[in-house]
Amino acid sequence: MTKFRPCIDLHSGQVKQIVGGTLTTASADLKTNYISTLPARYFAKLYRENGLDGAHVIMLGPGNEAAAKEALAEWKGGLQVGGGITDQNAKQWIEWGAERVIITSFLFPSARFSQERLDAVLAALGGDKEKLVIDLSCRRKDSTWFVAMNKWQTITDMEVNEASIKALEPYCSEFLIHAADNEGLQKGIDEQLVEELAQWCSIPVTYAGGGRDLQDLDHIFLEAQV
Repeated sequence: MTKFRPCIDLHSGQVKQIVGGTLTTASADLKTNYISTLPARYFAKLYRENGLDGAHVIMLGPGNEAAAKEALAEWKGGLQVGGGITDQNAKQWIEWGAERVIITSFLFPSARFSQERLDAVLAALGGDKEKLVIDLSCRRKDSTWFVAMNKWQTITDMEVNEASIKALEPYCSEFLIHAADNEGLQKGIDEQLVEELAQWCSIPVTYAGGGRDLQDLDHIFLEAQV
C-alpha cells in the first residue's frame, strides 16, 4: 500500500522546504524552495484535521525544539519527530507527544555504524521498537547508495542494500529514506532506489526526495508496485 505522508521541516525555527545538498554549516550555501510565514503548529493542526497521520517533524540543526514541541502539542500521538535524537532524549520526545522518534546521526559516530548505540536508543524506549524509526537517508556513490548524516553532508560506512535493510528491520517499526541528491530539486524521484526499496523492505518505509506531481506517485504505484 502506498500513501502520501507529509513533513514539517524546521530550520532556524521556521518551516522550510530546502534543497537537500545545500544544507551545510555555511548559511550562504542554503537554498530553499519555500519558507512559510506560518508556524509549525499550523501545519500540525492542518494534518490532524485531514487525517494525515504519521507526519514527520524534522529539526534541521539547532533552534528548532520550541517549534517542534508546539507542533507535537497540537497533535499528541500523531506526529513523528527527528533531528538530534539520542538515547538521552528519545524517551523525552515520546513524553512530549511524539508518536515515534526518528534517528540517524547518533547511530554513526565518526561516520561508522554503532550497534551499541542502536541498542541504547531502543533500551531508552523500553525496548519498544514500534516507537523507533531509523533514518537511512542516503546519497549516491557510484552505482549504489550510502547513508548520509550531518545534514546529509557526511557519507557513512553503511551501504543501503538488502543486507543492511534486513539487519536493521528487527530494531525499528519503519524506515525513513531521503534521496538527498534529489531532495528539493523537484526534478523527479530516484526511481531505481524506490524500486529497490520495494523489493528489500518488509516493514513500512517512507521515501522522500524529488517529487514533482501526482504522476510521480502514479509511477510508484504502477512501476515500483509499493
